[in-house]
Amino acid sequence: MDTIHLLIFALDGTRYALRLEQVTRVIRAAALTTIPHAPDVVLGILDLQGEVIPVINLRRRFGLPERSIGCEDQFVVARTGKFTLALHVDTAEGVCDQSAGEPVAADEIVAGTQFLAGVTRTAEGLVLIHDLDTLLFPDEQAQIQAALEQV
Repeated sequence: MDTIHLLIFALDGTRYALRLEQVTRVIRAAALTTIPHAPDVVLGILDLQGEVIPVINLRRRFGLPERSIGCEDQFVVARTGKFTLALHVDTAEGVCDQSAGEPVAADEIVAGTQFLAGVTRTAEGLVLIHDLDTLLFPDEQAQIQAALEQV
């Protein structure tokens, strides 16, 4: 039976996950540089070992209450089909292994969940699995790439 490896992280009390093969690393949150002409969902950019990475505000994307970056927060650095980005999260909880048949497609539960690839259950409760390639709208991806080219 195939196994899916997920990185579990928390945001405003809700647990989310990304497929581990998309995740590059998890780092402690750091100061960001603002970037002109970037979409509203971009908090700023981060220089990570010479690579300029946009940091995405998941709170804004999901309509959660805004708050500033705290010293205990983390960035999940991940790779989409187009570029590397970082997601500002409250905390990364760790890796979870699930059988490939366990996650339920998100649209089977509720319509309009275009950012989610599915939902799975762990011993600690339900986890929403992100579809990283749909997190940014096509025009946002284009804006981010154009803004990064000017850096």
